[in-house]
Amino acid sequence: MKRLLICLAATTALAGCATTDTPAETAAVTPAAEPAPVAATPAAPKPELGTFGFDAAGMDRNVQPGHDWVEFANGNYLRTLEIPADRASFGAFNVLDELSRTRTRGIIEEAAKSNAAAGTNAQKVGDYYNSFMDEAAIEARGAAPLGEDLKPFMDARSKADFARALGTSLAGFGPSLFPFYINQDAKAPDRYVPIFAQGGLGMPDRDYYLSSDAKLAAARDKYVPHIAKMLTMSGIPAARATQAAQNILAFEKKLAEVHWTRVESRDDDKTYNKWTRADFARRAPGFDWNAYLTAAGLGAQNEFIVSQPSAFTGMAKAVAGTPLQTLKDWAVLHTARDAAGVLPKAFTEERFDFSNRTLQGTPQMEPRWKRGVNAVNGTIGEAVGELYVARYFPPATKAKMDELVKNIIASMDNRLANLPWMVPETRAKARAKLASFRSKIGYPDKWIDYSALTIRPGDAYGNAERATAFDYRRQLDKLGKPVDRDEWFMTPMTVNAYANPTMNEIVFPAAILQPPFFDPNADDAINYGAIGAVIGHEISHHFDDQGRKYDPNGRLTDWWTAEDVKKFEVYATQLADQYSAYEPLPGAKINGRLALGENIADLAGMLVAYDAYRLSLGGKEAPVLDGFSGDQRFFLAHAQIWRTKYRENAMRQQLVTGPHSPGNYRPYVSRNLDPWYKAFNVQPGQAMYLTPEQRVRIW
Repeated sequence: MKRLLICLAATTALAGCATTDTPAETAAVTPAAEPAPVAATPAAPKPELGTFGFDAAGMDRNVQPGHDWVEFANGNYLRTLEIPADRASFGAFNVLDELSRTRTRGIIEEAAKSNAAAGTNAQKVGDYYNSFMDEAAIEARGAAPLGEDLKPFMDARSKADFARALGTSLAGFGPSLFPFYINQDAKAPDRYVPIFAQGGLGMPDRDYYLSSDAKLAAARDKYVPHIAKMLTMSGIPAARATQAAQNILAFEKKLAEVHWTRVESRDDDKTYNKWTRADFARRAPGFDWNAYLTAAGLGAQNEFIVSQPSAFTGMAKAVAGTPLQTLKDWAVLHTARDAAGVLPKAFTEERFDFSNRTLQGTPQMEPRWKRGVNAVNGTIGEAVGELYVARYFPPATKAKMDELVKNIIASMDNRLANLPWMVPETRAKARAKLASFRSKIGYPDKWIDYSALTIRPGDAYGNAERATAFDYRRQLDKLGKPVDRDEWFMTPMTVNAYANPTMNEIVFPAAILQPPFFDPNADDAINYGAIGAVIGHEISHHFDDQGRKYDPNGRLTDWWTAEDVKKFEVYATQLADQYSAYEPLPGAKINGRLALGENIADLAGMLVAYDAYRLSLGGKEAPVLDGFSGDQRFFLAHAQIWRTKYRENAMRQQLVTGPHSPGNYRPYVSRNLDPWYKAFNVQPGQAMYLTPEQRVRIW
């Protein structure tokens, strides 16, 4: 079940982008005479990324910062970086992710060898991992466990049976046609409600079905043989698998045609649509909603939020117009894809071949131990997290982060207090919202109780299903109960951070609080430029184009004046247009509207982090270290946490699905900050130069 979270990066695997030429909107500028290169005295070699947070050797000082900021900050690193064969992209996030997974592996394997008492977390972690790693046992069982999950679909004699099987499958392996999650009601955040969203697609986005782009069309062509192969392995006769695959593609195309775009789906006002149980049949006829909701465990529920109502109408119509056999085959496909990780190697490799090799360009599957760590973290992660923080998250790190968060919140408050375009009444409310923030650092105050979860040795498939069912029941159990404001939606081992608007909180897992993002012993310029900008990013998400709609209590409401909204939209459009001009791949530009929230957060995050850094100096100038001023180190630290290379197909997928700008374009936000120009002597006529009027100044 997904959550309403606004994260720093899409995933640790999709946090950055490939190297590029000069950004598109400045490519036609004729450079003036170049200023002298940024001075820097010869420096001693720096530790590699991941141990210090600033890598002078990774820079390319033959490039002027004003000509290409990313090349100047990261050029040597990116030119020599080879993306590992098991990655779609690689950069600073991935370096830290590799470290986190290696550490987590050690903890898990210790548990696996410990002969822990039955029912303890150590037993569950160890047996879950060992069963996943036991490929021989998985091969010996073959597809038999899958057959048990397919049987309700195979035996369906009516579309009511299909709807019932679809609802039941949500607690285990199965397809997601009308997925939902349990979260706070955005307009009544003191209670939980089921929130439904459009689903049903086997490719990443509607554009993969509908776009005339040659690359996406090529992926579409390869989807059909992938479907046919998965169906054949799942027991569908080969004689009809190809036609069944064509029928499934046609069905999914019908779904894609009525799906909302990602830009439409990120509008929190438009996606808040309260339906009663009766509304489903009335507004989305053609699907047996009563059978589905009852089987899904929502039989007693009468209030729901439907995120894309017109899509639900169209999707139900598509179900009504599709033969039952095609729906059954579609369910077989997606159940097999969902379960592939704990099925024989042929399933795992076929899913990887299409989803990773074809769609992202990743040549090689990750080693099984990495997939095993991911499997444990994704199901019983907090059982591992408790051990992880005891070993790798010292109290001094938490204390230093507390200080940084307080300083950056104070910086944001100062900006809000002096914001010229916002009316005084709204400024006061915005400051009240900021004052009510809660920050969560490192790990939860209370951990998930896994005592009701049964994990058995040698049963990889069953363990995964029981873990899914455990979490599904845990989510359903929230309905009708008080909101748990201590809950976390990332494990401590996750290299990411998030803002949760209905909780009015910002959350920083332990694993991101390490170099190059954070080091309690590092130079303040580095910490403020790296983790400081991350803190500012998450704080300002609560004031971006969607986060601004939530009041101090986390309630979705119109608390800005019309004049405020009008002025904000002018600045937001200016920033969206700025990013929409960047062209990471020929003919494929960033969607500035899709990435708007993240780009606003990047901009505000840098502004408040810089202000906080300057305040920390107490009116003095920072010392010059290794030839770099404090301001230069601040901006370079920020640029280097985003240095990443993408494979072409992975970059294309990132541009289609968003909502983050590719990582190597995120440092370009510094072009909007006046101190960046002064720090690096950026002059008119250089490609990176924006006139003061072109620099976006929202916060």
